[in-house]
Amino acid sequence: MCFQDLSLELNEKISELSTKDSIERSKMESSSVSTTNEPKVSHKGLQDHYLELTPDGNAVRWGRDNPKYPRNWSLFRKTYDTTTICALDLFITASSTAGAAAATEAKHEYHLNQTLATFCFVTMFLLGQCLGNIILPAWSESFGRKRMYLLSGGLSCSCCVIIGLVHSLPAAVTMRAVSGVLSAVPGTILGGSIEDIFNSQARIWVIFFWTVASNIGLIIGPIMSSYIIEALNWRWVFFVYAIILAMITFLLCFNKESRSSRVLANEVKKLQRIIPSIPPALNHDHSPNMRTFMNEALFRPAQLFFREPIVFTTSMMISVAMSLIYIFAEAFQPIYQSMGFSASQASLMFTAIGVGTCLSAFTRILDHQIFNRRRAQGLPIRPEHKLVGLAIGAPCLAVGLWWFGWTIPPKVQGPDVPWILPTISLVLVGYALTEIDTCLYGYIADSYLSYSASATAAVAFMRGMLAATFPLFTRQMFDGLGANVAVSILASVATVFCIAPPLFICHGERIRKSSRFARYSWEIQEEMGKDEDDI
Repeated sequence: MCFQDLSLELNEKISELSTKDSIERSKMESSSVSTTNEPKVSHKGLQDHYLELTPDGNAVRWGRDNPKYPRNWSLFRKTYDTTTICALDLFITASSTAGAAAATEAKHEYHLNQTLATFCFVTMFLLGQCLGNIILPAWSESFGRKRMYLLSGGLSCSCCVIIGLVHSLPAAVTMRAVSGVLSAVPGTILGGSIEDIFNSQARIWVIFFWTVASNIGLIIGPIMSSYIIEALNWRWVFFVYAIILAMITFLLCFNKESRSSRVLANEVKKLQRIIPSIPPALNHDHSPNMRTFMNEALFRPAQLFFREPIVFTTSMMISVAMSLIYIFAEAFQPIYQSMGFSASQASLMFTAIGVGTCLSAFTRILDHQIFNRRRAQGLPIRPEHKLVGLAIGAPCLAVGLWWFGWTIPPKVQGPDVPWILPTISLVLVGYALTEIDTCLYGYIADSYLSYSASATAAVAFMRGMLAATFPLFTRQMFDGLGANVAVSILASVATVFCIAPPLFICHGERIRKSSRFARYSWEIQEEMGKDEDDI
């Protein structure tokens, strides 16, 4: 026990020294430029370009009204950029759940059993996504967002074309894994882009629209693939997604870079050609060498997951909740076929989840009213004030799953229980999934700010791992235990989740203040020259 305590204490000291070293390096770089370029530039020269010096005069930061600062972009620019990246996330997400129906048909061509086919076309995609969740988001924080979106869209399109064309199982499996890696880009970086572009009030709605887009992607994947396979064949599932992703990638070419530190650095470099005495841009995205990148950026999501209670708890809740879609993709077909539906008709039951997803708009209106009331009273807006939807959604998920589990065959049969009765419960499930996703991702974005992409990556990694695992034993679980008991196990887990909302609402602020990353993020925002209204 003593050795464990000593090891924990040593690790904490190393982490503190690493953070202090990063801060000191930034200050030393800024001060060295400042001393070699005396006298310092006048405020007038910077004010003409809507820039200003930091309080110590050693770096340049954004002026409050700078039109090039991403949060000051025009409404059209914000809407266009957000719409295109949400569309990318929607259809890449849809391609992940589409793999289940494709696997059911491809297994005959490749002579596989159902479990192995699911592993090749679903699990490999999600395992690749887990790898991408660790590697790719950190690059966006250090090197920008736009290039990552273009890379994801373009290469995902190519992978879909190859899967549709080749008749080699190893090639198809490899491309599914690569597609999974690329799918991590919109799924994790998009949260950072939203934080780049929108203030705290606007993020309520933008994160909601992002969550709806992502959840609709999960929902339409099985529906689209079922009807494409019925009309054509399983290879056309991937051809259709290739066409859609190619169109979205073209539209992404007109997006702008939103990582404010990169945009600021480019603006200051242009200005330094005119006024050489200008200090460097304030930039906390340090990655001067590969060792620093590996230590501070690549492993940051893992640090956040294991050391931050907020990230760990939200990761587990979101992962289990959103993995339900992959479970239903395997379970709905036999459940509803036992009620007399065809395979394609069974996939339409996902529309009930989609209806519940849209109902979350009413909760966002409630969030907006709470936000405005506190602002009118001069009260501070904290991330915990946006968790009302979580307090409603967590019980709805438990109720919806218990309801669904005991209104379906084999325990419940006969004309006295029509198919619509269990299907209505899926509306509650859809509403709950959206609330859990929206509230917790928003909570992470507001709590970790400049580290939001890495925090989101930690959540997405765990979500991908569970989603990759569940489909492999879903059918065995439902066949062995029966659909009623299997769903009841899921309902029991959802019931435990009901503990989280009061925990975060009552003690979340104290947890954040004790967090090194959350506290440091807020300090950075203040140093960058933004007040609470901006964040």
